[in-house]
Amino acid sequence: MKFEIKRNPLMAAVAAALMLPAMPAYSGGTITFGEDKSVSIGLGMRGSFSSVEDAAPSGTSRSQDFSLDSARIYLSGSLNKYIKGMLNTEKDIAGQGFQAIDANVQVAITPGVTIWAGRFLSPSDRANMAGPYYSLGGGYWSGIASRYGFNGGYIGRDDGVAVVGSAMDGKFAYSFGAFEGATAFQIAPVTVGTRTGSDGLMYAGRLQFDFWDAEPGYYGTGNYLGGKNILAIGIAGRSQKNGAFSAIATGDYASYSVDFLLEKKGVGPGALSIEAAGYDYDTSDVFLSEQGTAYSAGVGYIFDQKVGWGQLQPFVRYQKFNPDTDIDTKKYDVGVNYIIDGYNAQISGAYSNTEVTGASDVDAFTVAMQFQF
Repeated sequence: MKFEIKRNPLMAAVAAALMLPAMPAYSGGTITFGEDKSVSIGLGMRGSFSSVEDAAPSGTSRSQDFSLDSARIYLSGSLNKYIKGMLNTEKDIAGQGFQAIDANVQVAITPGVTIWAGRFLSPSDRANMAGPYYSLGGGYWSGIASRYGFNGGYIGRDDGVAVVGSAMDGKFAYSFGAFEGATAFQIAPVTVGTRTGSDGLMYAGRLQFDFWDAEPGYYGTGNYLGGKNILAIGIAGRSQKNGAFSAIATGDYASYSVDFLLEKKGVGPGALSIEAAGYDYDTSDVFLSEQGTAYSAGVGYIFDQKVGWGQLQPFVRYQKFNPDTDIDTKKYDVGVNYIIDGYNAQISGAYSNTEVTGASDVDAFTVAMQFQF
């Protein structure tokens, strides 16, 4: 048995299961104990300081808060060239312990088809598949447009099984699965009401086509930081009979989305990225506040030239959710990332403005850092 320090252990394990190349992710330790047998470990954290308008206890002055937004332990393993697995944890809501967010096995049936089983991200939009560590500007998109943190399980995860595959040299990717869906509808983040009627599974699927460079892996990224030329379109959908339930009613749940990403190297002194997505949510009128349409868009530009340790990436992004209650939520972000080591080390600063129908606008300043080891 030997111990080696290698790059991107988890993504390498996942990509091996999918028979696809992996993009650089984070460093970590890997213990190998035979041909195609290994166990890897990695760590990740995101922290921030925020100043939010009128959010102090007085209600009339700015709040000043430090926050550990995320702390994760990544574990992955390889039993042989066909069977891989992962166990990822996230700090719980109170920050006093850890909860398993990924616990699954991936079995390669053919070079282009893999079965995932256990707890993992069910097929959905790009923003949810990328998550807080691999999105433009870092962090989730605040759950305004991409709302799967509310109606897709804990941090978008669920228990189930899925077929994940690719064709056309990796440019066409597909995933389809069936999931428990008992957490298919939550409100911040407590499950509301009691589900009645038949016990249907949640079915979810995603199709994506890359016109330029192929994208690796099932868990995706929202931005390649100038590392690829990407022109991609994805569509996703999920549904569950009796998947939306309140204290007084039960109804079917469905959501559909389409997302777009363009990233081009060599545009002036750097790389330009443009992304957009549209959503439709249906809860059979059980939750009008979670039923409606949503939109998001983002533009980023990363400079090739380093400034000190890293590269500068200014960005802007916009989100809107228009529920059937007609109480719209809009959010604008303008910021800059300092990319020290890809998604392993970043520092970002952003100004945001949030508008809710019938309420005063809220301005906020946030400085965040992200490190993965």
